[in-house]
Amino acid sequence: MPATLKPKSRLWQQPLHILYSVLFLTFWVYSALTTTDLENWLVENTLTLSLLIFLVAFYNIFRFSNTSYTLPFLFLLLHVYGSQYQYADNPFGEWLKVQFDFGRNHYDRLVHLGYGLLLAYPMHEVLTVGLNLNRLLTYLLPVELILSSGVMYELVEWMVADWVYGGGKQGMVFLGMQGDIWDAQKDVAMAFAGAVAAMAVAFLLERRKNDV
Repeated sequence: MPATLKPKSRLWQQPLHILYSVLFLTFWVYSALTTTDLENWLVENTLTLSLLIFLVAFYNIFRFSNTSYTLPFLFLLLHVYGSQYQYADNPFGEWLKVQFDFGRNHYDRLVHLGYGLLLAYPMHEVLTVGLNLNRLLTYLLPVELILSSGVMYELVEWMVADWVYGGGKQGMVFLGMQGDIWDAQKDVAMAFAGAVAAMAVAFLLERRKNDV
């Protein structure tokens, strides 16, 4: 299903969207019930709630392609799984740490990479179909939006750590720094790299499609 303005079909006519909704809500509730730190889970899921509100609010105004619903679905699963535990103690990150002899738990890096890799293409669709912008801008702006929103997220994280947790040890745990003073910069770099990769792939695939 391609992206489109003013879609005619409703949610109950889209079995894939219903499946994604049921799977995500089930996992979201499960993560809340089994989290090791409910306060941390609630704070972390403000991002989840914001993205869900956006998708629901615009569902009957702008309909993404199935690809662009799949990508945020995967990102939300990654993020919610991260929120289920402290990011620095995430089990999958711990498994990677042991398998590849990493010096830290890199699950937070994986999620920041996913932020750029999985959300840049839906932005590209909005700019292409919804706003009908210049083709070059539809590839450049998603990268810039991911970069700027990534920086904004790091600033918000810092404020939460300072105001909610009083800037103490719990705040450092929330930030997931794990002793790395350049953690915020590396997180932003991972999101940026993911967005660049996503737009490069999108450009090559769309160019190939146009050449056929």
